[in-house]
Amino acid sequence: MQRRFNAGAIIDFLREVGTVYLALLRVMVPALVVVKALDMAGATAWLAYALSPLMSLVGLPDSMGIVWAAAMLTNIYTALVVYADLATGTPLSVAQVSVLGTMILVAHSLPVEGAVARATGVGWGATLGLRIGGALLLGALLNLGYAASNTLQQPARMLWQASPGQDGLAAWALEQLQMLALVFCIIAALMALLRLLRALGIERLMHALLTPVLKLIGIGREAANVTIIGTTLGISFGAGLLIREARAGHLSRRDIFLTMGFLGLCHSLIEDTLLILLLGADLSAILWARLAFALLVIGLLARLRALQPGGSEASARRS
Repeated sequence: MQRRFNAGAIIDFLREVGTVYLALLRVMVPALVVVKALDMAGATAWLAYALSPLMSLVGLPDSMGIVWAAAMLTNIYTALVVYADLATGTPLSVAQVSVLGTMILVAHSLPVEGAVARATGVGWGATLGLRIGGALLLGALLNLGYAASNTLQQPARMLWQASPGQDGLAAWALEQLQMLALVFCIIAALMALLRLLRALGIERLMHALLTPVLKLIGIGREAANVTIIGTTLGISFGAGLLIREARAGHLSRRDIFLTMGFLGLCHSLIEDTLLILLLGADLSAILWARLAFALLVIGLLARLRALQPGGSEASARRS
């Protein structure tokens, strides 16, 4: 009986991992092909040149623009693959990887996550402006801070290394297959860790710690649970609940805007943070600075919206 239960649990877990992995493959494989085609056509160098002013603003080499672009258009996993291909020829310091990783965490998967935000009533302009602008501002602030304090200037070390690149499409295809197999292993390990954290009660502890903080920055009690789910596990986990609550009228427009704004800047503190750690980034940026930045920005936005006509009345009704 116990053996049958364990086998069923393992099958369910592998089915869940497979579902997530197949969904990622549908995005990653076309993205990898497009990136390769752009590289062969010389467009990668052009795109890096177009983004070079922004990369200079945050203290990164021009070539890192394609990594951030891959993250914004697709997802973090694709950005990891693109970075692994570039990292051997463009070594970065821990500070630089931390800046790049933080920008990826703030602005990634914009077509998908922007559509989720739109379904809750938050427009594309607000989502893109907040996330892209927030990524650049936070990246610039981190770069200034690390440069001024001369910290984390040692070479970054990835926790996994891609094989040296070889010429030819066949060799490139084999490398990508190996990398995609590694992505599957990473997904399985992360999902297993999430289950462990839930079983140990750590996820419940994070809920208890974050609820008073969310109240402090102006996010109401009705939206707190949705915000915590998205903050700890990702927008995709909290999206269904948020959309349902928004359409049912249980959340005010102010709470919806502030919640989606906060999740845009700081979501999936567990999974996404672990992924960026693989690049060799430091927690000071990818976790603590990102969380503090999101709290500060959303707190300011909440105060500004309260100053708008009708804002104080809406806040009073909600409390």
